[in-house]
Amino acid sequence: MTPAIFGLSGTTLSADERAFFREADPAGYILFGRNVESRAQLRALTDDLRTIHGRDALLITIDQEGGRVARMKPPVWSAWPAGAAFDALYEIAPASAIEAARANAEALGHDLAEAGITCTHAPVLDVRQPGAHDVIGDRAYGFEPLRVAAIGRAVLDGLARAGICGTIKHMPGHGRAGADSHKELPTVTASETELEQDIAPFHALRDAPMAMTGHIRFTAWDADHPATQSPYVIREIIRRRIGFSGLLLTDDLDMEALDGSVPERAERALAAGCDIALNCWAKMADMTGICERTGTMSAETAARLDRALAVTRIDGASGTQADLIARRDALLALVQQA
Repeated sequence: MTPAIFGLSGTTLSADERAFFREADPAGYILFGRNVESRAQLRALTDDLRTIHGRDALLITIDQEGGRVARMKPPVWSAWPAGAAFDALYEIAPASAIEAARANAEALGHDLAEAGITCTHAPVLDVRQPGAHDVIGDRAYGFEPLRVAAIGRAVLDGLARAGICGTIKHMPGHGRAGADSHKELPTVTASETELEQDIAPFHALRDAPMAMTGHIRFTAWDADHPATQSPYVIREIIRRRIGFSGLLLTDDLDMEALDGSVPERAERALAAGCDIALNCWAKMADMTGICERTGTMSAETAARLDRALAVTRIDGASGTQADLIARRDALLALVQQA
């Protein structure tokens, strides 16, 4: 199995993709708006991917956070609130905010499960910082680490009730970044003491099955490499200090924060200690290059992948999707009543 997650070019698989994916046997796939058209089409696409591999337990992922980061959109699918909505409710009623986040995540998870998707890249555990770039912004659950962790835990729990694996991101923390890593490499000059605040939510949720790195350079830890490609950050900060032992994905390797070709970026990230290279844009040359440079998945990574895929749905755990949305909305309405 290739230690990579690959994107797809359209709403159905091309003949070239079908042949390549069968041979490469990647760890999984990531879906975007270009792959999503209707409920029937999306389910047919994910079923097709499973047919290629001959297994139901297949990592099929999507960025479905809510707010401005959502690939499955209205009118076909529901709209979901951004993280800041739960932060605002937590300000006046912490227990209600946690329940609203859990209900929202479980309801969102029903949409994903119906579509044959097994993982969403959420919750965002980045601690928001004043003056930082808005690339995180209202995606975050707040400015206070314990609040971020509490809401993030509720999101993971809600997703799990629907049988969906969550991904905590962007480890070890994107909240201080002064630039958008889609466009350039952010450099964070905060001290080790200050950065304890950033890693706190990740430490609290270190038992999550899956995490995603951030393409950010932290001068206190490694002035030469972004976290995704830093052996020190992955080994000493993510694995040891945070204590994360699950499946570690890179953020998208096409982002302009990284230099070199996409296959070179993948090779450096895996050499630094990431488990899986995430390559989103379905460019065949990049995907074949990643296969050539990364080889076969290690036994340790395969075991982590199996654990991430072991999330079991609890049917009817909290009622129907409509019940869950109604509960969420009643709780979020408390903000307007306050």
